[in-house]
Amino acid sequence: MAKKAEEAASYARKLRKAAQLLFFQRHKKPGVKGWELKKVLGKDYMKVIGLLSIELEKLGFQIKTLSEEAESPEGSTEEQVDRARFFVTLKEPVASPEAIAGGWRIDDIAMLAAVVAYIISKQGKAPRREVEQILRDKFPMWRIELNLERFIRRGYLAQDEEGVLYLDWRARAEIDSKALLNLILGGVEKRES
Repeated sequence: MAKKAEEAASYARKLRKAAQLLFFQRHKKPGVKGWELKKVLGKDYMKVIGLLSIELEKLGFQIKTLSEEAESPEGSTEEQVDRARFFVTLKEPVASPEAIAGGWRIDDIAMLAAVVAYIISKQGKAPRREVEQILRDKFPMWRIELNLERFIRRGYLAQDEEGVLYLDWRARAEIDSKALLNLILGGVEKRES
């Protein structure tokens, strides 16, 4: 009986520590690498993350894992999971009033959605000039340049030396690409009917 109580207390401490690690940004990018979690929480850190995930879901959050090698920790090697980044995101999409309260203008959100959809349609990469040309029909050039730099700075987009834009870590983590494309295509189908 005492052993179970001690184990429960140990997991409670680990849950608090895991939550602290995930919520407080210590690096340029939010979240924590798997090896950092293992170092602080022990070898059973994935079990702790699973328990914390259950608790956070009750509050409308989820723990996401972003890895260069694999989409999710399931089926990944231990090394891949150790290099993956774990972080907390909202479980449901943000409504317009909440996004505006978070500092986003509705036209900025529209621009980000258009850029992400265009890059996805181009197999993940698109020249910046093409993206700017597409946006010029709806937005002034100064706003396009300002927002593209903002999207790059915030980690939604990245740009290589040749001026090619691609989705960066934050877009892959926070934007449900399939849902975005379904919304866009659903809107096109309704208009055609």
